[in-house]
Amino acid sequence: MLDVVFLTMFIIVPVLAWSIALVRKGKYQLHKRLQVVMATVLLVAIVAFEVDLRFFTDWRAKADASPYFANDGNWNVVWVLLFVHLAFAVPTSILWAWVVTQALRRFPRPPQPNEHASKHRLTGRLAGIGMLCTAVTGWGFYWLAFVST
Repeated sequence: MLDVVFLTMFIIVPVLAWSIALVRKGKYQLHKRLQVVMATVLLVAIVAFEVDLRFFTDWRAKADASPYFANDGNWNVVWVLLFVHLAFAVPTSILWAWVVTQALRRFPRPPQPNEHASKHRLTGRLAGIGMLCTAVTGWGFYWLAFVST
């Protein structure tokens, strides 16, 4: 599942950028569909990832070969990057869920700009920046813990 989430984020980030570009072209319905699909894909991937890590995979054992990791209770670059990643990932997940939920509730069908648009634009930008930071820190963690052996 580590590989699946890594690859999922490699797809999500450019699709997110494309989705934002669609709004600027007035293609609100396609933006909405992409956002709902991405949120669903990420929700499934994250739930599967968490179940896998909690019950089936010992990521620390897989990271033991990395020169940047030591499972001895001391801080090292992998642990630091993991905590930085989680500092972005957890609030971003909550914020993105909020942005999507509020958009589904407050925009008309089919979606068009309205009084909620300015708040959506701000929270959407924050969620997009958070998603990019989550992806970059996740890729860094993945590389240092599992690839750089």
